[in-house]
Amino acid sequence: MPPSPAPPPRWPPSCVPAAPGRRSARPRSPRAPLTEETYRGRHISVDPVSAAVRIDGRPLHVMRRADGSYLSAVNHFQSYDTPLEAARAAVDELGTTQLALAAPHHG
Repeated sequence: MPPSPAPPPRWPPSCVPAAPGRRSARPRSPRAPLTEETYRGRHISVDPVSAAVRIDGRPLHVMRRADGSYLSAVNHFQSYDTPLEAARAAVDELGTTQLALAAPHHG
């Protein structure tokens, strides 16, 4: 006698795939709005979720330190409490100079 077919998988209710062409009724969490400001004539935007920072539309590389503070590629020897503070310090350091569009890679 051949083996009986396996029963269909039982999905937890939160994992049941939607029917083709239908979207899930589960609400998506809203994305936090960007923090934006003009500081010394420069436009700064900070994504509070990813801590991505832009100055005049150009990316500023910001890293979170183990102690929870932030540093940037422009001011990498000083720590700041927030990515916005790191961006303001970068603007102070840059003056009228623009950030490069892409940082060179080592290697």
